[in-house]
Amino acid sequence: MPRVSQDQLAARRHEILAGARACFARHGYEGATVRRLEEETGLSRGAIFHHFRDKDSLFLAVAADDAAEMAETVARNGLVQVMRELLSNPDAAGWLGTQLEVTRRLRTDPEFAERWAERSEAIAAATRSRLDRQREAGVIRPDVPVDVLQRFLELAYDGLVLHLAMGRPADDLGPVLDLVEAAVRRS
Repeated sequence: MPRVSQDQLAARRHEILAGARACFARHGYEGATVRRLEEETGLSRGAIFHHFRDKDSLFLAVAADDAAEMAETVARNGLVQVMRELLSNPDAAGWLGTQLEVTRRLRTDPEFAERWAERSEAIAAATRSRLDRQREAGVIRPDVPVDVLQRFLELAYDGLVLHLAMGRPADDLGPVLDLVEAAVRRS
């Protein structure tokens, strides 16, 4: 039997995560049956669950990848940039679906909420760190504590996710994000 390289395993894992992200976005966690996951990924359940213990582990891996990417973008460019990318990226539907499912599970599944807390804190820490650096550089307003600015930006982000989830138009939100950004910047 030929050996599979680490690169091949990583590529297969990425392929499974991409298909699962689309499946969870389209059908929600409950509706993403194993059969639908197989159809979306083009792989057998054996191939899928060779990489992930169960559907819950697969969903958590999808959500964790999204959270890590978000924390990286926040650390580099700020939470407003995450919001701008969400608006400009036509492939964001999978990501948005994952965010909505995470939100639902946080409300209804205490065990999931406990496991998710670490990932949520990573995003909050990246936001605080970015705001601290921006304050040191004299870019953001000095009259509001960083933790208040952080919560303000998180509320704006949550509102944007809800707005998009409700199917409201996104094409006219650029000026709204400009206003959010202006609210935290030094005048």
